[in-house]
Amino acid sequence: MHGLVNRSLQCFLRDTYGPDLWDAVARRAGIGPDGFEAMQIYDDALTEAVLAAAAQQLVKPPEALLEDLGTYLVSLEPLRRLLRFGGVGYADFLQSLDDLQGRAQLALPDLGLPALRLVAEPGGRFVLHLGGGLAGAAMARLAPPVLAGVLRAMADDYGALALIELPDVRQDASGAIHIDLLQARFAKGRRFQLGLPAAGVAP
Repeated sequence: MHGLVNRSLQCFLRDTYGPDLWDAVARRAGIGPDGFEAMQIYDDALTEAVLAAAAQQLVKPPEALLEDLGTYLVSLEPLRRLLRFGGVGYADFLQSLDDLQGRAQLALPDLGLPALRLVAEPGGRFVLHLGGGLAGAAMARLAPPVLAGVLRAMADDYGALALIELPDVRQDASGAIHIDLLQARFAKGRRFQLGLPAAGVAP
């Protein structure tokens, strides 16, 4: 697993639940308190151990933690800006997801995101299919709930009302994410501008 994934999980746990929680998770998973280096590659089993330890400490299903991780990632302004460049509306953003793997590969060839394919259906319904592509088995398992969290957070960011459904993998092995865009302009979205604000000017 790419260290950036592990480091993101570490920062999410530390920033959301505090350093004491992270220290407890690190001890349980058998790693040092400093955790992960963003640009190293780690054994997938270590990522799974951290996730399992966090789930035990927080008494929370791993999938719910991963969805929360996706929401946390959107709160990071650099990633939020990268995702918002996908389009002026939520539907445009969804259509841009087909290119996400390719864009990520240009920046981080070893990240191993799964290929994404969005299918639009009548009535504002979309199905996001996750293929294998460059993704290993662990990334393929982790990616769907993280993406579901990202999709929910981005709907809020755009001010859209969307229902995101992540099927039970025991019933749907494809892991496809179902998105119902109920209202594109449901609420006022977060402010966003393409250019960075000038010095001294509030965003």
